Amino acid sequence: MEKEYKMSALRAKELQEELTYLKTTRSDEVAEQIKVARGFGDLSENSEYDEAKNEQGKLYSRIAELEEILQHLVIVDESTAPSNVVTIGSIVTVTDASGKEMPPYKIVGSQEADPMHGVISEESPFGKALIGAKEGDTVTVEAPRGSLVYTLTKIER
Repeated sequence: MEKEYKMSALRAKELQEELTYLKTTRSDEVAEQIKVARGFGDLSENSEYDEAKNEQGKLYSRIAELEEILQHLVIVDESTAPSNVVTIGSIVTVTDASGKEMPPYKIVGSQEADPMHGVISEESPFGKALIGAKEGDTVTVEAPRGSLVYTLTKIER
């Protein structure tokens, strides 16, 4: 079965816009870089040409990645999700085993995750443990340093 990429409609639109930009404007820019670099002479010793070709490879790789994501995209409608259970789009507050409240985390699809800003993927160990939990539930997160236990104190939309 193909991997599904769950995300909000807004994030899907952003990825589609990025793909369009890469296929048009950025692709033309890289082609021009290659053309200019070819004019510098012997290609075997032409670092500008090598760099332009590397840039082209990165561009094609990102285009392929975006096409794969958009082809297997699943839009998550956060407005229809239950408010008493953790789902994608939930903002959760948890306390650790010592009773210390952690900052709130938003649970999102893997393509939207930004752990440094409290936006956690539903595929991460923390996200997996929380999906389906209700307020008051205790969840165990398997981490490299061992099992961590959290109590879910609040779910918001």
